Amino acid sequence: MSIRVAVVEDQAELRSLVVELISGADGFACAGAYPTAEAALEALPRQMPHVALLDLELPGMSGLDLIRRLSEQWPALNLLVVTIHDDPYQIFRALEAGASGYLVKPVPAAKLLEAIADIHAGGSPMSSQIARLVVKSFRERGRARRDLEGLTPREEEILRLVSQGHALKHIASELKLSLSTVGTHLRNIYSKLHVNSRAQATAKYLQP
Repeated sequence: MSIRVAVVEDQAELRSLVVELISGADGFACAGAYPTAEAALEALPRQMPHVALLDLELPGMSGLDLIRRLSEQWPALNLLVVTIHDDPYQIFRALEAGASGYLVKPVPAAKLLEAIADIHAGGSPMSSQIARLVVKSFRERGRARRDLEGLTPREEEILRLVSQGHALKHIASELKLSLSTVGTHLRNIYSKLHVNSRAQATAKYLQP
């Protein structure tokens, strides 16, 4: 049975090229092509595709919002992002929203078909630079967890209050410590977490 693919892309020329590629490839069939997220949401339930290719930059509703809506309404649909955005923030937002794959334009025709088949089979195709960013992120999260485990209970308590935005004077009063003692603890926290500021320490503490 052919893999049914829907395309959500606002650039008409690119949309046509992708539709032509999918329609002309053995084992693939185009289940619809849409210039907006709104049009896709209206039509996709009737088309029953296996895979949806979508851009993040769409007029009206964004690609990220479309991913969230489709993930909630249609969990079995495989969502493959094909976009120019390669910054970590956008990548992780898309993956957390429900995308199972992420490719950065331009994508060679053979690579795109391979990625569609991969995601349909249960894989998570990603451009090489995206895969490296994902691996790097997990490594950094692992290091952050190990660093946090090195804090004493008092240091962790102070870091929790710091992450909530409390001033050092308030923390000292809350914990019945002198201001200088809180400052000493905070410097120790910075050293153990390998950071130089409250903002960096908070970011590491709140890192998922």
